Amino acid sequence: MSPETVGPRGTRRLLFGLEWPEHVTRAERRSLLAGGLGWMLDAMDVMLYSMVLAHLIQAFGMDKRTAGLLNSLTLVASAIGGLSFGFLADRIGRTRALMISILAYSVSSAACGLSTTVVQLAIFRFILGLGMGGEWTTGAALIAETWPAEHRGKALGLMQSTWAIGEIVAAGVVGFVLPRYGWRAVFFVGILPALLCLWIRTDVPESQVWLDRSRSTKPSLAVLWRPDIRRNGLLATAMNACGMFGYWGLFTWIPAYLSLPKEQGGRGLGLLQTTTWLVVMGLGKWLGYALFGFSADAFGRRRSYVVYLLVAAALVPLYGMTVSPTWLLVLGPFVAFFGTGFFSGFSAIAAELFPTEIRATAMGLSYNLGRGLSAAAPFIVGALASRFGLGSAFFLQAGAFFVAALLALALPETKGRALA
Repeated sequence: MSPETVGPRGTRRLLFGLEWPEHVTRAERRSLLAGGLGWMLDAMDVMLYSMVLAHLIQAFGMDKRTAGLLNSLTLVASAIGGLSFGFLADRIGRTRALMISILAYSVSSAACGLSTTVVQLAIFRFILGLGMGGEWTTGAALIAETWPAEHRGKALGLMQSTWAIGEIVAAGVVGFVLPRYGWRAVFFVGILPALLCLWIRTDVPESQVWLDRSRSTKPSLAVLWRPDIRRNGLLATAMNACGMFGYWGLFTWIPAYLSLPKEQGGRGLGLLQTTTWLVVMGLGKWLGYALFGFSADAFGRRRSYVVYLLVAAALVPLYGMTVSPTWLLVLGPFVAFFGTGFFSGFSAIAAELFPTEIRATAMGLSYNLGRGLSAAAPFIVGALASRFGLGSAFFLQAGAFFVAALLALALPETKGRALA
């Protein structure tokens, strides 16, 4: 044992794995960079819609229900995309499926800027959802199979944390582009992630775990119905559906909640204030995502997941009742920290529950079926907001977080499990 790992300070370094960057291999580093950048740019493309939602409502003459329904459509498509790309990744490899998913969401995001009708916008948002679901599935599988068990939670947490960075980038894009060039130009920026595929194609190695298993075992969907896998898969899907119902219903509407006039159920913040408040929330999200991975590797996936969700369930009603801009700024990062950070746990839990031959398919099915089931959340919140106001509608999301925490307790702890 080195001198650095002796004593209280060294014990803390071992507990939280702070020595891990010293031992990261080239393949580990590049898989994390590819999955993380893909997820970050996916977040940017997805969140551009939420951040110009008030302008889209005016431009297309939509009501809140229709606006929420379009976002729900994207989530339904993500469930289809997650399953489809997971099935594809188990057959052609993680990196190739990852590139196709990135192309799908980036091209369709730019196409949203060409929409002249609500139907056209809905079609492009649906295609974007297909790529969105596929990127998480393929990127998470690639990272999980490349990184060792003792650092897998941290790597997947860092990947998940890039979603928050993507939201911050989206806020910056909207803040700069929208006042100068309009909402259509905001969507045109969404084509940029396609350039990432050129780097992935040449510099990111395929998962060795997948390569070894693909030579000896052909993937079969029948494995999903094996009793142990079926039970855990159904529990994980239900847990994820409740967690995502809370997340999408809350964070799809927070930009509008902050910016809409008070007489329309919002808090009446201006563009500069709204952008600033969202950036601060984005920092809270990033910390929540990233630190979850360290907590999961130190204390276990399940315990960390439950604590995050329970704290989120307590904070969301407070946020919905707050009318002071100052308190919205103070509470926002904490709501974001706990209300999004739990996502980092699902990728590690799912990767460690399923065998390699159907890992991407099972992860994609569980994560994105849960996301598809949660697709009603933006629509339901929009409908409730029309009657009771957005702040009151957020109470439903707190309940969803609480139920997700209860379901997490029924899953086995997977910390330290080797993938084979």
